[in-house]
Amino acid sequence: MDLFNAALGENITFVRPPYFIISGFIGLPDMKYYYVFLFFVFIISVLGNTTVMALIYLDHNLRTPKYVAVFNLALVDLLGSCALVPKLLDIFLLNHYYVPYNECLTFFFFCYTCLSMQALNLVALCYDRLMAIMLPLHYHVNVTYKIMFSLIASLWLIVIFSNLIAVGLLTRLSFCKSLVVNSYFCDHGQIYNLACNDNFPNLVIARLFPVLILWLPFVFIVFSYICIGCVLAKVATAQERANTFKTCTAHLSLVVIYFIPIIITFTMSASIHPNARIINLSLTSVFPPMLNPIIYVLQTQEIKGSLKKILKMRRQSRVIGK
Repeated sequence: MDLFNAALGENITFVRPPYFIISGFIGLPDMKYYYVFLFFVFIISVLGNTTVMALIYLDHNLRTPKYVAVFNLALVDLLGSCALVPKLLDIFLLNHYYVPYNECLTFFFFCYTCLSMQALNLVALCYDRLMAIMLPLHYHVNVTYKIMFSLIASLWLIVIFSNLIAVGLLTRLSFCKSLVVNSYFCDHGQIYNLACNDNFPNLVIARLFPVLILWLPFVFIVFSYICIGCVLAKVATAQERANTFKTCTAHLSLVVIYFIPIIITFTMSASIHPNARIINLSLTSVFPPMLNPIIYVLQTQEIKGSLKKILKMRRQSRVIGK
């Protein structure tokens, strides 16, 4: 980030603190039990997403363009959980509230990158459903490995570039007031509000980020399902509509689980208690990675069939071994 700051001027001196203090919840007793609960959620997330990735890797029937996006979602969920929860437990269960400056910015970058990619990956999955229902005859032309890899790679670049800009703008801030971050991790908004020099560029990023990462994907997905609904309304029978809609239930469940709590939290952020905001955001950060693999295993016939086939093969191999 030295090159980033050098572009602003050679004679600028930045007051960088040795650490930030992550406050977490304010005045709530016995919160260690909440973090123990998050630890078990983390274990389920790791096991579930690793299972989905293993199934897609091992079963050749799942190596289709659609499951490139599913694999990427499981990978992002796994990386996001590993970036957030272990450090969160270290801070609040082991009482390491003082997080070094560079470590805090790194913590922020990886958490925001993974959380942002979760939202944008739902756009890739929505594109798959949109092509499958709107243009079924051209599905294998519009959804290929090349297109899906290019789409996901583009989304990764957008997320990484955006968060690098956010981190770079944080490094130009001077901190001569409080160092207490009123959040459960190194939250961008909480950090730049502590600065004692001009933080307007950070404010702009903070306003643009939800639009880019939250509202635009959500609007695209809603509009896509409106189009899908119009197409399904033209299908001849109710049974055909139900069968077609069933292919979207897993994706719709992920959209509801991820977007709705975040939208409610951001919409009501000015009127809710800081503790309620932290609880909502922390649960939104850890619950979707846990629920996503469960939803895909239960609601996607291909993954469910692949899991049953692998378990059956293992049972047969044990019988033969005996």
